[in-house]
Amino acid sequence: MSDIKELIEKIRQFRDARDWKQFHNPKDMALSLTLEAAEVLEHFQWKSKEEIEEYVRTNKEDIGEELADVLFWVLIMSHDLEIDIKDAFEKKMKKNEMNYPVEKAKGRHAKYTELQRES
Repeated sequence: MSDIKELIEKIRQFRDARDWKQFHNPKDMALSLTLEAAEVLEHFQWKSKEEIEEYVRTNKEDIGEELADVLFWVLIMSHDLEIDIKDAFEKKMKKNEMNYPVEKAKGRHAKYTELQRES
């Protein structure tokens, strides 16, 4: 069994043991995902580059917990919506490779639409 499938199964068992599936409609799961992502952002809000570097060194566990919460919602949402998240990820990476060819994108933060205009 893949690691992703194992994680999804742990999440599903956790949720189902508490009878929470009844609350997990796509809208509320997407809201929860967004709220958890915002909690990741809170760790970095108002900090300078130097403060962030120190903060990350001393708060990896807390940041990791928030990232795990984001992953929780990504995985259970993909499960409930019957989306193979590994396959979706692989397809998206191929699309990213096409949109951001190394020869145009390396060392640049331009959006792919800007890179395409340069052709």
